[in-house]
Amino acid sequence: MKQFSNRYIFIFSSVMVIAVAALLSLAATLLQPAQTRNLEIEKKRNMLESINVAATRENTADLYGKYIKEGFVINSRGEMIEGVDAFSVVLRNEQKKPLAEQYLPVFRAVPDDGEQVVILPVEGKGLWGPIFGYISLRSDMNTIYGVNFDHKGETPGLGAEINTSAFESQFRGKKLYDNTDFISVHVVKGGAREGDVHGVDAISGGTITSKGLEMMIHDCMLKYNDFLLKNRN
Repeated sequence: MKQFSNRYIFIFSSVMVIAVAALLSLAATLLQPAQTRNLEIEKKRNMLESINVAATRENTADLYGKYIKEGFVINSRGEMIEGVDAFSVVLRNEQKKPLAEQYLPVFRAVPDDGEQVVILPVEGKGLWGPIFGYISLRSDMNTIYGVNFDHKGETPGLGAEINTSAFESQFRGKKLYDNTDFISVHVVKGGAREGDVHGVDAISGGTITSKGLEMMIHDCMLKYNDFLLKNRN
């Protein structure tokens, strides 16, 4: 009887494990299109927010079609790469490659004020995980038009403040270059000096996230250096 009971338990457990695994696999397959769609909407909304266009889930697709005029991919020398969809490029995967082999997405947009802007993606490391976003530049390829930042696990009230309007709005009008010298934007602990075109105030209590964001902007924007200098107005 004991042997029979052990066999029964083993068979029952095996059947349950297989059944649960099959159900989870089926659920993942059925949910994948919805998950992909949600990620696409989120990505488009973040790009729109970088050019100061607020979008809802319902109108994101329409607004994206209205404001985002084209997307293309370049290499670190600023040369166009044909046959690659800029929207589908995953920056995290590209960063694992040598710089010369990386695909660098560029999106052109025209907000309501008629400014010709480019939108460039950025991704780096915060305190607890990835931080990422988009930086839009005016046609001079130097002045920041707007930004959108986000994170996966930064501390609420501290590092997570990178995703607030109060922090993001500081970047408008800041510059990446001093003439042709790449300076980037510095996130200054204690506050940037008045009139500093390369400095913004760091997040109080979020030093590591602030420095991670500063490094993210510097490293990602520097990859576009040749493209930005070649296409200045």
